[in-house]
Amino acid sequence: MQPWQAFILGVIEGITEYLPISSTGHLLVAQHLMGIGTATATEKAAADTFAICIQGGAILAVLGIYMKRVLQMLRGVLGQDSEGLKLAVMLVVGFLPAAVIGLALNDKIEEKLFGMWPVIVAWIVGGVMILTTAWWRKRNPAAGRGKELFEMTWKMALVIGLLQCVAMWPGTSRSLMTIVGGLLVGLSIRAAVEYSFLLGVLTLTAATAKKAVWKVDGLDASYHVWFGGTQLMWDSYGPLPLAVGIVAAAVSAAIAVKWLVSYLQSHGLSVFGWYRIALGVVIGGLVAAGVFTA
Repeated sequence: MQPWQAFILGVIEGITEYLPISSTGHLLVAQHLMGIGTATATEKAAADTFAICIQGGAILAVLGIYMKRVLQMLRGVLGQDSEGLKLAVMLVVGFLPAAVIGLALNDKIEEKLFGMWPVIVAWIVGGVMILTTAWWRKRNPAAGRGKELFEMTWKMALVIGLLQCVAMWPGTSRSLMTIVGGLLVGLSIRAAVEYSFLLGVLTLTAATAKKAVWKVDGLDASYHVWFGGTQLMWDSYGPLPLAVGIVAAAVSAAIAVKWLVSYLQSHGLSVFGWYRIALGVVIGGLVAAGVFTA
């Protein structure tokens, strides 16, 4: 992997991680176009680990933007802020379903669903879901005056956490499921977006850490130990592409998050629904024509 390729993948990761359009799907397409991780099982494992590890840049972006909220939760854990403690508990409740189901099904998901057709289906279905949610909110104006972040209950957080598990299907989008989930349980658009981003810090950190330390089965024996994924990525690409990818992801994610929060306040989610459907149709046509391998 060349530094310019790492830069492109980092920008794609940063822009798409928090928009409801699926970072995994976009990264798979970009990797196909650049011929990264498409030749052998070893190359694919290295590319998959790289795609997960550059999420660290997106995590740093949200931590920087929401640092006041993070510090509030830390004060809450220390017994100095009741609202901060409640929000921290709500995030843990929302994270637990993904932690349990992710550990149980991760290998099966990567084996069966990390291909173009599952991503294409998820893009289109997710687009329909967004448009349906937008239609429902127009028919129910009171939904736009939903609850704020500190009015959440543990049941609301659990529902959002269970919906986040659906995003383990590549192409679905973690942000899509958690933002739409927040709206469906009665949060305002602002609260749903903020909770989605903060929950993403926990979820993405866990996913990045797991991929970094996990062993890689089915390859050379040296990768069957802890940190096998990191070692494989390091052997394949070296440190420079990883550094470039993380920095690019951090900067682009910060820009994307700031833009999304402002955009959704006045425009809603519909444009992302149409984008997902159009992208799914276009990429599906390219796969059918043999441009991409499914």
